[in-house]
Amino acid sequence: MSTPTESKCPFNHAAGGGTANHDWWPKQLKLDLLRQHSSKSDPMGGGFDYAKEFKSLNYAALKKDLAALMTDSQDWWPADFGHYGPLFIRMAWHSAGTYRTGDGRGGGGRGQQRFAPLNSWPDNVSLDKARRLLWPIKRKYGRKISWADLMILAGNVALETMGFKTFGFGAGREDTWEPDRDVYWGTETTWLGDKRYTGDRNLENPLAAVQMGLIYVNPEGPNGKPDPVAAARDIRETFARMAMNDEETVALIAGGHTFGKTHGAGPASNVGPEPEAAGLEEQGLGWKSTFGTGKAGDAITSGLEVTWTTTPTKWSNNFFENLFGFEWELTKSPAGANQWRPKGGAGAGTVPHAHDGARRIAPSMLTTDLALRFDPAYEKISRRFLANPDQFADAFARAWFKL
Repeated sequence: MSTPTESKCPFNHAAGGGTANHDWWPKQLKLDLLRQHSSKSDPMGGGFDYAKEFKSLNYAALKKDLAALMTDSQDWWPADFGHYGPLFIRMAWHSAGTYRTGDGRGGGGRGQQRFAPLNSWPDNVSLDKARRLLWPIKRKYGRKISWADLMILAGNVALETMGFKTFGFGAGREDTWEPDRDVYWGTETTWLGDKRYTGDRNLENPLAAVQMGLIYVNPEGPNGKPDPVAAARDIRETFARMAMNDEETVALIAGGHTFGKTHGAGPASNVGPEPEAAGLEEQGLGWKSTFGTGKAGDAITSGLEVTWTTTPTKWSNNFFENLFGFEWELTKSPAGANQWRPKGGAGAGTVPHAHDGARRIAPSMLTTDLALRFDPAYEKISRRFLANPDQFADAFARAWFKL
């Protein structure tokens, strides 16, 4: 009797492994889609009534808890400028911003940012941290507030704690509990692929984003080329497919970029796999970075390193003041991405550093920000908002509520 030279697991054929039917016949009719989100698999149970649960919620207490969270900076993911508000605005924006008019799919109504593929899109880097920060509050209030509502409400509270008056909040988004498998996001098989154009940059319907894994447009410009005028064309097409006109588009971009910063402290090669590809030991998080501490001033998300305003945690008109107050020249982020800085060293020392209170830096802009100045139609609206801050605030409040 022979003795094996090495021990092997006798059960080496994992359930569901190997070549599946879909691999053999990828165009096979997917009848299982008819059973997704079935009441039979609903973890809440067949009798769950979200509207009734929400009515029993202590809404004032929830908002108070969210407001307290905004400045409760955690060592494992420190808040930029001591305030999580900009992070939660981005989370809410990216939850709602997948909506497109072509087929009515996407949007924040089902809490799908928690699931693949959205939870692992390149445009959603670090939003896994935002949702993890919300977890203690979600656990406290349980079924009384859905993840879908909580993510949007967190964005509202973030704005309110930074001095902006919103139009309020409309609840009622019921969670799904599994990924939507019937939404068409494009045919590309690589992140940031753009095989969705024909002819003279005609974007495929019903898509709205310019590249696979982006919410809107490439902030560096079309295909990464730093051309503000060309970027404006992409912006107008994408936002129109979200039912936003030029004024709403300008208000949303400028309003969102009044707060916070982008993150590009080092090369993207330092960033690990997205949540869906990360190891089980990451516990649902992704994009673990080996650059420095991997967080705070060493964080890498988009690869861009931009702070727009002198008041990144306070509502102001400084985005437009800087946009038109400086002339801009092309530069590179520490990660090598295309971005813009004031010419001649202007603006130095006017903007706070996100994690070093002793440092002051110059403002910076994205190519897509400069589109609001160099596209004739956007410029007209932007100059009106510069001269009339109240009109800007009103337009942003309306556009944010609509988004």
